[in-house]
Amino acid sequence: MPTVTMYTTQVCPYCQRAKQLLAQRGVQQIEEIRVDLQPELRERMVELTGRRTVPQIFIGDTHVGGCDDLYALDQRGGLDPLLRGEATA
Repeated sequence: MPTVTMYTTQVCPYCQRAKQLLAQRGVQQIEEIRVDLQPELRERMVELTGRRTVPQIFIGDTHVGGCDDLYALDQRGGLDPLLRGEATA
């Protein structure tokens, strides 16, 4: 399974929803980058994604986007293959 990396903040309800969906899909470990604790990492997140909102989710090298993007990917059947390393978003 590719590494799942998520830029988050502690109080973000969308971050929690994204983590729940990933857990339901078998993800046991998420590399969480807390941008509320390290503001310089938010700058890095914006450089990588062009977005300022959290969560920003990466599965392997693929930028999935935010929580709504993750759910949309799951709805169209793309999340499980991506988590297996079989496809890109």
